[in-house]
Amino acid sequence: MTLKPTIILVPGCWYPTATYDKLVAALSTRGLKSVPVVLPSSSTGSRDASFLDDITAVRTVILAETTAGRDVVVVAHSYGGMPAYSASKGLTVGSPSPLTAAEGGTGKVIGFVLLASGFNLPGMSFLDPFGGVPPPTWKANTETGFAELLADPVDMFFHDLPVEEAKAWTAQLGKQSLLALSKGGEHSYASWTEAPNYYVLTAEDHALPPALQRFGIDFGKQKGVDVTVHELQTSHSPQLSKPDETAAIIAEAADEFVVKKAKRTE
Repeated sequence: MTLKPTIILVPGCWYPTATYDKLVAALSTRGLKSVPVVLPSSSTGSRDASFLDDITAVRTVILAETTAGRDVVVVAHSYGGMPAYSASKGLTVGSPSPLTAAEGGTGKVIGFVLLASGFNLPGMSFLDPFGGVPPPTWKANTETGFAELLADPVDMFFHDLPVEEAKAWTAQLGKQSLLALSKGGEHSYASWTEAPNYYVLTAEDHALPPALQRFGIDFGKQKGVDVTVHELQTSHSPQLSKPDETAAIIAEAADEFVVKKAKRTE
């Protein structure tokens, strides 16, 4: 009997790991263990928390599973895709330079699921592809060292949740280190080229418009990425507004990734 992979959950900018609680429960009912990652750049309140700190946090959680012999599926929301892909260097099923069993264990990262995210560019920070300029929904406050929201978070992130719940999540958003978004591109690694991917396109997203998501998906396909796209009619937070549907997609992805890994060894 093939063991089911562990699901590693990487949050996006500002989001606390608690935003994955509903999804953790929904995955559990499907027999899937999941482990949320705490990203230093959005959880410590430190302007010095870096992109490398986020990568290290994700990699530590992944290695805890792979060194115990368990395969992993990495689920990443929004910005979380960048540290997720970068942290998986040498650990994917298709890595050209895999870690030894002594270094990374016998488990592998067998695939990725993106939630309203994108395919990162090696050697570039989060803001580099945009000329270092933030979108109009937030600003780079170089005095405080934080990325500060300009748009209403309820409308931007949670507009399809009940009003009181949306306000409650808004109150839990953390301070986002600007350093993590503007520097550290030398640590960016494109593991999406080395393992299969699923993409959850959020069709009512006010933070990352669906047109931009489709542009990113097309970019990945042009680069030869193995990607399956599922569309949900949700805001930027499908893990909150449609956790069961999101969990079903992740479970489908996990099953497919297991099969694809097995075919590699046939």
